[in-house]
Amino acid sequence: MPPAGGRMGGPFSRGFMTEEEKAAQPKITKDLLKRVFSYLKPYWKQLVLVLVCIAVSSTLSLYPSVLTGKILDEGIIGRNMKLLIIFIAASFGLTLLSNLIGVAEGYINTWIAQHITYDMRNQMFAHLQRMSQRFFTTNNQGDIITRMTSDISGVESVITNTFRNILSNSITLVVALIMMFQKNWILAILGICVIPLFVIPTRKAGKTRWKLTGEAQECNDEINGILNETMSVSGQLLVKLFCKEKHEYDRYVSANGRMIKLNIKERMAGRWFFVVLSTVTNIGPMILYLVGGILIMKYDSDLTPGDLTVLVALLGRTYMPVNNLLNIQVDWMRSMALFTRIFEYFDMPVEIQDAPDAVTPESTNGEVDFSHVDFSYDPERQILKDISFHLDSGHSVAIVGPSGSGKSTIINLIPRLYDVQSGEVKFGGTDVRKLSLEFLRRNVGIVSQETYLFNGTIRENLLYAKSDATEEEMIEACKKANIYDFIQSQETGLDTMVGNRGLKLSGGEKQRISIARVLLKDPALLIFDEATSALDSISESKIQEAIDPIIAERTSILIAHRLSTILAADEILVVKDGEIVERGQHKDLVKLGGVYTELYNTQFKRAGIDD
Repeated sequence: MPPAGGRMGGPFSRGFMTEEEKAAQPKITKDLLKRVFSYLKPYWKQLVLVLVCIAVSSTLSLYPSVLTGKILDEGIIGRNMKLLIIFIAASFGLTLLSNLIGVAEGYINTWIAQHITYDMRNQMFAHLQRMSQRFFTTNNQGDIITRMTSDISGVESVITNTFRNILSNSITLVVALIMMFQKNWILAILGICVIPLFVIPTRKAGKTRWKLTGEAQECNDEINGILNETMSVSGQLLVKLFCKEKHEYDRYVSANGRMIKLNIKERMAGRWFFVVLSTVTNIGPMILYLVGGILIMKYDSDLTPGDLTVLVALLGRTYMPVNNLLNIQVDWMRSMALFTRIFEYFDMPVEIQDAPDAVTPESTNGEVDFSHVDFSYDPERQILKDISFHLDSGHSVAIVGPSGSGKSTIINLIPRLYDVQSGEVKFGGTDVRKLSLEFLRRNVGIVSQETYLFNGTIRENLLYAKSDATEEEMIEACKKANIYDFIQSQETGLDTMVGNRGLKLSGGEKQRISIARVLLKDPALLIFDEATSALDSISESKIQEAIDPIIAERTSILIAHRLSTILAADEILVVKDGEIVERGQHKDLVKLGGVYTELYNTQFKRAGIDD
């Protein structure tokens, strides 16, 4: 493919790879090919039909050239009007039939390609849904979406273009050469010798223009970078404050000047190409006419003017297939690179999945037990060290500590967003790795500080937790989350649109809807991960009013900075540098003069002034 944003087209735009593509060329192996063609296997009947259509269409498309000779020899020179009309009608009919078969082939080919991409998208989506949280935090979101969309969409082009081009060009070339040899083997050999005169300048001009286009695109990227930097609100403010208008103008003029020069070179390279191409495409026929004329006039050959016309026409039909087949290697490598990128994701192991003997209990009491748990996101940095604590059913525990101490990591291990490196996490008395993921995650509800709402109505966001929830159940959950009064005040109530990521709502409103959503799920364990940390005092107060009674009646884990929330817990765990350094009740921890005392004096006390 050309450099991003390239403008190349026509016969000189293919057959050349960028340096990046050359460096990333995949190794074509038997296993890779077998895997690629495995996606074609379910559609082998349709593929056979496509092959037949291509073969018939490509062959039929050449016959009008053959009939041209008969039109000339037997119709016009032979002065036979009947034959003239028959041959012209046959030529027209064969052309129409070839095109109609081509349409049918195009439809079947597109149908196959669409169904293969449909299969691959479904397979990819199902695979990505099973990937662990680590996958989504370490891989670029844009790259994930590109694999799902652009890369898999590119498979359609591989099937409808690359595979088809190989077949149709090969068939056209072989049949054309056979027909030429049937007419006259001397001129056929001569025609084969003439073909390089077309191919060599085509590829040379294409390579030159490809290089110029790449340079022009780099220059264009530089110009866009200057515009993005200087024309944004923040960038323009910086330019003005540092008096850099002249400097930025000079940068733009310099880049713009280079772009103009490259554009002129590129356009002129194209013009010279067409001069050479036009000359060469006329040289071939002239040589055939010259040699053919010599054979007829000097050696009394049985060649006719019609035969010469046919040979010239068939020679012209060989130019593009030869050029396309020479470029097929690049198209093929790009196609294999595309499949390789897709297979890279398919081959990523599913880190978190059900054990072969995973159990699904009928119910659970929500009891949590951490036993000597160690965890790290990467080997070079230990996050949790020897974490042990027990949470009885119906009780609550608050986890506090400095930012980055590992508080959120602890709660992420319960629903198996990550797995421990060593130690054990039990839920309801069973190791979480032995529970089915569906059961485990259905019984653990988390309200995080980063609230996510889908672009839809409040009702739709609530039903995401329980698709068969009744109106009464949703209202009850909203009342407990202290959001029902707000919903009632809206003209459309539960059918109020929340906007993309809930942008039509305030932070506090979004958070309370997320609490209602978790309550509607009715989990055995409820986790609040700093659910009020990013809110103003009024919103925080309303959410606190919702949280307090919930804590009193459910098994809960609280990561909080608000003193009243911490005081409501049955036990407080103080985490620092991935270790539980203190534990106990508020009044005892404050007296220790340790980490909790420092947190109390610097954060909790200030946040709990109104408690």
